[in-house]
Amino acid sequence: MPPAAQAKPLTPADAVMLDGLQRAAFDYFPRHTNRANGLVADTSRPGSHASIAVVGFALSVYPVGVERGWMTRADALQRSLAALRFFRDSDQSGTPDSTGYRGFYFHFLHLDRGTRAWRCEVSLIDTALLLAGMITAAAYFTADTTDEAELRALADTLYRRVDWCWAQRKGATVVHGWRPERGFLKYGWEGYSEAILLYTLGLGSPTHPLTEASFAVWTGTYRWENLYGIDYLYAGPLFIHQFPHAWIDLRGIRDDVMREKRCDYFENSRRATYVQRAYAIRNPRGFVGYGEDAWGLSAGDGPRAPRQRIAGRRQSFYGYAARGVPYGPDDGTLAGPSVVASLVFAPEIALPAIRRMLARGSATDDRAARAGGFNDTVHGGWVSAGTFGLDQGLIVLMIENFRTGLLWRLLRGSVTIRTGLHRAGFRGGWLAEASPNVR
Repeated sequence: MPPAAQAKPLTPADAVMLDGLQRAAFDYFPRHTNRANGLVADTSRPGSHASIAVVGFALSVYPVGVERGWMTRADALQRSLAALRFFRDSDQSGTPDSTGYRGFYFHFLHLDRGTRAWRCEVSLIDTALLLAGMITAAAYFTADTTDEAELRALADTLYRRVDWCWAQRKGATVVHGWRPERGFLKYGWEGYSEAILLYTLGLGSPTHPLTEASFAVWTGTYRWENLYGIDYLYAGPLFIHQFPHAWIDLRGIRDDVMREKRCDYFENSRRATYVQRAYAIRNPRGFVGYGEDAWGLSAGDGPRAPRQRIAGRRQSFYGYAARGVPYGPDDGTLAGPSVVASLVFAPEIALPAIRRMLARGSATDDRAARAGGFNDTVHGGWVSAGTFGLDQGLIVLMIENFRTGLLWRLLRGSVTIRTGLHRAGFRGGWLAEASPNVR
């Protein structure tokens, strides 16, 4: 694996390619939002419920849309206010038909009335993604106007009412979620994951913060591996190595674990990207289409096709699953958005892979790059129908961070983010610089 290098300027053709991908992904949000309450559908499929995490991505995508000239500042502000006002006024009783409990929210909500859908859980990580969007909106809408001041006040109020302590077991381990019918889920956050964002927000709270011990307990469950000659902090699905970086600039700042390893989480994600490519080149399970410019196993949609014989075995297909490298699950399904999101870490291998995905179709066919998954092993090939809001949001934010660093700049000025990172033990880099007093 080559050492990290300064990204080369984009060619005009690549700039046009990324413009098209980013704009197409952005368009998901205006099309699939309930303007009355700001909730956003989980997928583009008919009848989809809202996802609170997708709302968080929407709140972060709107500033990109304004800066790119795809929507007006006034439209972005009103869409954001609609969402924040809804969550302020939502039912926080924790009953089976409410919206949330103790400042957290149910993972999925009915798009029209905003109450719990599918008997789902109050989700800590999805609430964290929602809060990241609120904090991004507050960091962007800083004008001295009545509406922008209201937005900042709403974001602060909603963040302050989250009771992070409630979700800790014995003051340390943080649980995954809670259901009104059965209480806390039995699983806690163990092993490296996208929960860096959750812990940063939980530790940064001025009202009900996680204990500082919680972060050390979590990092104590990390697992380091050496795969294909690459030493890195292991997590199989690619999205785990990407989600926190959509908001937090983790370049050059280190917690205790990374100081010991002389690494940082950004470099770790770069290494994970190369592990993905190395696995696809080796293609140990003999799937069609894997290779140097065809990789990207992550959480996403997949085919539910009949089993078929591959390399002397009967291969099943898993539908929606969190696929990972190198231990699986793997059924030949690749996630295009995870490749696009890898631009910030390793553009030298991500750009050729994006070009290859786009070359699969016509000049206007970007389905493989933006779909929840595609699989060339299934007879006739398969591409997921519709699109997922999480994927579209990740595409928009990571292309923007690659090109301008907009989201990173906004969140570097957040007292919430800075406080949370400091309490987690992060030091150095931009954290050592003075910061404006914004939340």
